Amino acid sequence: MKPAPFEYIAPASLEEALDAMQVHGYDGKLLAGGQSLIPVMNFRLAQPAAIIDLNGVTELSDLDADLAGGLRVGAMVRHSLLEHSETIAQEAPLISEVMPFIAHPQIRNRGTIGGSLVHADPAAELPVIMVTLEAQFRLQHRGGERWIRAVDFYESLFMTALEPEEILVEIAIPPQPANSGYAFTELARRHGDYAQVGVAAVITMDESGVCRDARLVFLNVGEIPTVAVKAAEMMVGEVPTLELISDAAELASRQEIDPMGDIHATADYKRHLAAVLGRRTLQRAITRAEKSIQR
Repeated sequence: MKPAPFEYIAPASLEEALDAMQVHGYDGKLLAGGQSLIPVMNFRLAQPAAIIDLNGVTELSDLDADLAGGLRVGAMVRHSLLEHSETIAQEAPLISEVMPFIAHPQIRNRGTIGGSLVHADPAAELPVIMVTLEAQFRLQHRGGERWIRAVDFYESLFMTALEPEEILVEIAIPPQPANSGYAFTELARRHGDYAQVGVAAVITMDESGVCRDARLVFLNVGEIPTVAVKAAEMMVGEVPTLELISDAAELASRQEIDPMGDIHATADYKRHLAAVLGRRTLQRAITRAEKSIQR
């Protein structure tokens, strides 16, 4: 099929893009990488009156480390840049680890971080990673801007806190604490397919081997990135043992996720996967945290 007729707008600056969004609001759609929007339009599941193409807005393509050791990532930064950036590998290695799981190289060459985050697919990796890293998003409109935490940005299936005239322009990722370890694991039927279940973890330990902070976030087990708060709390203040890790993963799979069955897996099977992948991910994150202490 072909998309319904629409007006095409190609702003050369963020100011022009914001002007266009102010005019069109709900009737306008932003075009970033187009890897999700164009197929949806071709099936006429979306029929925007106007397409506002951000590819000419070069100011949204910056990627920098800030003075505090965090990262500032423009919304139009491509997946491929995130995958191969030495800055990302040094300051936020969890992002480097997850990028090869996202679709295929052809998709990563065009897809953007902002497009993925705003699309809010519950099976997408980057929303889960941004929640795990406690990122904040800068949303801008013609009259000003606001910051929102990644965990608060996602509201329900394909729904976010983004207002009709707003544009996600930047992602701020704070520096990771010392003695931290990270890990990401997912299971898909084939490499590049959407994962049936995925999980990301960041563990921070002290010099004595006690867990001081833990974050565990699941992918595709609910309508939004699912934060396993109780499982993380179980880890904090304890020396992580294999039994504790297993108990935390089991708690998360039984009490903190709400998977839906589909043609590939039942809800019960997804809970089983969540427990297995949660345990593996926590173990790897803890091992990395321990190695960082030994350095």
